[in-house]
Amino acid sequence: MSHAAHSRDVPADRVEDDSDPDSPLALTKRSWHYVARKTLREFSKDQCTDLAAALTYYAVLAMFPAAIALLSLVSLVGQGQHSVDTIVTILRQIGARSQAHTIKPILTDLSNTPGGGLALVLGLLGALWSASGYVGAFGRAMNRMYEIQEGRPIWKLRPTVLLVTALLVVLAAVTMVGLVVSGPVAGAIGAQLGLGSTVVNAWNIVKWPVMLLIIGLIVAILYWSTPNVRQPRFRWLSVGAGVAIVGWIVVSALFALYVSHFSSYDKTYGSLAGVIVFLLWLWLTNLALLFGAELDAELERGRELQAGIAAEERIQLPPRDDRNIKKAEKKQRKDVEKGRRIRLENGNGNGNGSSAGEDAGSRR
Repeated sequence: MSHAAHSRDVPADRVEDDSDPDSPLALTKRSWHYVARKTLREFSKDQCTDLAAALTYYAVLAMFPAAIALLSLVSLVGQGQHSVDTIVTILRQIGARSQAHTIKPILTDLSNTPGGGLALVLGLLGALWSASGYVGAFGRAMNRMYEIQEGRPIWKLRPTVLLVTALLVVLAAVTMVGLVVSGPVAGAIGAQLGLGSTVVNAWNIVKWPVMLLIIGLIVAILYWSTPNVRQPRFRWLSVGAGVAIVGWIVVSALFALYVSHFSSYDKTYGSLAGVIVFLLWLWLTNLALLFGAELDAELERGRELQAGIAAEERIQLPPRDDRNIKKAEKKQRKDVEKGRRIRLENGNGNGNGSSAGEDAGSRR
């Protein structure tokens, strides 16, 4: 979509108008057809494949300090060698004997290294700061989709991004725990903790709807809090979020099937195959998130158009803050004026720089 260069003169009461279709179900068939076609076109026009690659970079960047923080917990929570033995035992019970043999000396060295608390704190702070880069990049992508510039001052934007990041990191950590602690892993952990099979089986069943709810909440927070637009309301599960989650599940399953049966990553990349596959999966995940966000933006456009609002060129949602937009416009006007003066001076004051253009043409 085109980048909005001007602040929007949208009245505050536009945020929620009773005359607007308040649900995608209220859109006509013609509006839905327009939204579907527009979503596909704008997904390409907004260069979402490139945006997904940038988001993948920020996600990977946040994993290194997060890994440091996670490993530092071994020396604090795990009570030294006993924790290492427990982790290695669990890995062996689920069939990962070679991985257990490889990781045992690393965990042992870490558990015996002093200063684990400092490493944990630094790792958590580094992970939070790095992950905030992902949230900030996602916000810039959302601004592109909603055709608006970032107008929030840095002193307002940065704390908001960090707060959202902290919340998302906690939710993502809970989701990761749910993914890891399943099946044989849950059974092994249950055996170590002395839990019965009933508790383990109940956990294996209950965790899936809980994890879906958490993932939906993560996507809803990303879609609502990151762009510089005041949306009509917070939606626990928007149409775009639902499409993104379902699309992510389907794409992940198909990608896993492809990697398992048809690809040759092991032969091509050797020991790096796992890393390459993981990066591709992250990229596909971000593609799904961006497509869902694009769909939500175009649904808002369709809602406005059906309500009689001129949104064919720009979505008419008011900005959360337009101070930086006005500053950018002022700087742009100054740059244009300076450029005009240079042109007029080099054009011998004739007002259109034609003689300079003619001289340039004669030199070709």
